[in-house]
Amino acid sequence: MDYKLPKMPERPKNSNKGTFGKVLNIAGSDYMRGAGYLSSISALKIGAGYVEILSDEKVLDTVSNLAPEIVLVPISKLEETINEATVISIGCGLSTSTEAVMLFKKVLKLRKNQPIIIDADGLNILSKMEFDFCKNAILTPHPKEASRLLGCSLDEVLNNIKQSALKITEKYNCITVLKTHQTVITDGEKFYENKTGNSALAKAGSGDVLCGMITGLVAQGADLFDASVLGVYLHGLTGEFASKDLTEYSVLASDLVNNIPKAILLLD
Repeated sequence: MDYKLPKMPERPKNSNKGTFGKVLNIAGSDYMRGAGYLSSISALKIGAGYVEILSDEKVLDTVSNLAPEIVLVPISKLEETINEATVISIGCGLSTSTEAVMLFKKVLKLRKNQPIIIDADGLNILSKMEFDFCKNAILTPHPKEASRLLGCSLDEVLNNIKQSALKITEKYNCITVLKTHQTVITDGEKFYENKTGNSALAKAGSGDVLCGMITGLVAQGADLFDASVLGVYLHGLTGEFASKDLTEYSVLASDLVNNIPKAILLLD
């Protein structure tokens, strides 16, 4: 069924950073520190009031140097931090090491049913788990990750993107954002096929930005399906805007972050 593009969450004048939600982003690893930064800064850039990144010391040092606005949380502080989060995101650059798997499982155990967005290595870990999943979750796989989640071949996913997205939603009781050149989003009843974007988005780090954008919208109180649709739509626009100046060849994920304001302005 057709789905009308939602509006951005409202920004009341009588507000503070708590009004716009607290993100706990569990992301990054020794060899993928930038993923922690990109998924955190994009949540702030789209309007979240407060963003914490929980990761190892090297990732926290990198993020601190790139964005002093992001709050740093060591892994040892997970239990005392997670309950305060409005929304949780996990997986960007996390790796699939033994330590990462243990951390992922601990997050799912400690989570108090807050909305959770699972991306990248979080999906790869999830695909190997026996887990009775609960509501308030958004999964954001690309086709290869979708094939792992479903235990099928990549060709099976690519030959039927819409049906594959629906199968993930049914299996994990979640909203699925299946990322392709025309990303499909479903909650099992509603479907949305995105039309924005171009090949500039086919670059390392682009998915981290999208994860952060969706998470930031959820932090501000957006419905999970609305946040997924709007995040994907705006993410596509950032690629279009960035490529006007840089060409589709030369856009970096950080350029997408810088174009989030232009994308938001186009909605007005």
